[in-house]
Amino acid sequence: MHKMYNAGPASAPAPLFPGFLSSMSRGALRACRRSSLALAFMLALAGAGPAHAAVDVNSADEAALGTIKGIGPATAKRILTERDKNGAFKDAVDLADRVPGVGPKSAANLQEAGLTFGKASATAPAARKDGKPTPKPAPKAAAAR
Repeated sequence: MHKMYNAGPASAPAPLFPGFLSSMSRGALRACRRSSLALAFMLALAGAGPAHAAVDVNSADEAALGTIKGIGPATAKRILTERDKNGAFKDAVDLADRVPGVGPKSAANLQEAGLTFGKASATAPAARKDGKPTPKPAPKAAAAR
């Protein structure tokens, strides 16, 4: 027969991090881990939400347009060129129709990323109900001398 030796009372394994945590009970350690995981999860969710400011496409400059996810320097220049030529954009559909390289899906994504379409400026051509372009005003007659 083999001899059995008594090793004494069973003890917990040596702590990996001696100090504060080693003096805590198992229940307290579990609670600490749970609250740490909950805090990490909440911080991760806070970073995943939209963190953007609204940028009005009708008044923004190139730098402001560049802050919108999905608008790079080339797209910002095309937007500004089109806005300078033909006036303010009415909505996302108007932006998609007028700016090369921006389709309806991209325009919708830009709108979700914070691009807004504020009030059209007074210099923008007025839209007609029948969808036809606004006729140009007749030239004024020369003033009689």
